[in-house]
Amino acid sequence: MSGFWNKRARGLEPYVPGEQPRERRLIKLNTNENPYPPSPKALAAIREAAAADLRLYPDPLCTVLREAVAETYRVKPEQVFPGNGSDEVLAFAFAAFFPSAGEGGVRPVLFPDITYSFYPVYAGLWDIPVRTVPLTGDFSVNAEDYLYPAGGVIFPNPNAPTGRALPLRDILSVAGYQGKAGRVVIVDEAYGAFGGESAVPHIGEFPNLLTVHTLSKAASLAGLRVGFAIGREELIQGLCRLRDSFNSYTLDRLALAGAAAAVSDGAYYHEINRKVIATRERVSGRLRELGFEVIPSAANFIFIRRPRLSGAEIFAALRERGILVRRFDTPRIRDYLRVSMGTDKDMDEFLEFMEAVSKRAPERSAGGAGDEGY
Repeated sequence: MSGFWNKRARGLEPYVPGEQPRERRLIKLNTNENPYPPSPKALAAIREAAAADLRLYPDPLCTVLREAVAETYRVKPEQVFPGNGSDEVLAFAFAAFFPSAGEGGVRPVLFPDITYSFYPVYAGLWDIPVRTVPLTGDFSVNAEDYLYPAGGVIFPNPNAPTGRALPLRDILSVAGYQGKAGRVVIVDEAYGAFGGESAVPHIGEFPNLLTVHTLSKAASLAGLRVGFAIGREELIQGLCRLRDSFNSYTLDRLALAGAAAAVSDGAYYHEINRKVIATRERVSGRLRELGFEVIPSAANFIFIRRPRLSGAEIFAALRERGILVRRFDTPRIRDYLRVSMGTDKDMDEFLEFMEAVSKRAPERSAGGAGDEGY
């Protein structure tokens, strides 16, 4: 820790992203990337944009992307806020809508105790009081727990890392309750294309409802870093005030061109994401046959454990085999693994290894922690 750091920098606990290995031979199932390539139209648009105009600043209003999102989601361009990945959009949203401790007498913001681990980082960055709400025993979000006076509410739908989705009616009940107190409800729809119900059609009914989206998952563009929020105009204007206090040019010309083309190519992405969903269901079914607990998922990943086996040991054994998954060493979930969906070939290799793991389970269960590893 440096003596040059100020109090804010010293007090932060930064987010730790999933491993990005340099070794391409590894099967990468740890960061929820799409296993299929981006839309050919998006790649063509990026190549076309890589021209002499790169000497010029990009459009600070991100007009072409906002118009593409508006057409696809049937909203107004003024109801769309693009950003440098959904993480940046979320950071701006925390700063714009959730009250900080310095305001005095504020109620804490609510989000699940098991959820996207960037949320507490944003709260710490902006000095926002929070109260985590425990998930139920089956890792569901109980909407009634959010019908409570608060500084605001945020949760992903489907949730991460569990993959469970909350019914739309429950989201709207939370938005209605918090709206009466003038508090914002943010629904992080990063994985919505894989099975969740979107709240976007209801932003007209709920002026306090903001949805956040990313092109990293469903659009196979994690390397492009583009996300966006959809909400009523007054919410979007609040986000713009934050953005323009940091950097008016958050998206470059290549990102704007590729993202607009991707958003407009719904047919291509519907097809590849249909494959991801089919793979998810096939892998989930086979793991259950092998004795694994698999949390029902509406995302492009699954959350699993093998009763009586150590999650840390399985994680390490998978990595030794050349298969990366994600593990969170926190209470309640340290024996669970989050497994992103890869190609069917990748998942077949994963399942082959997990079958070997499962065969050792009774032996380990009888012998305890000192049994032979995998």
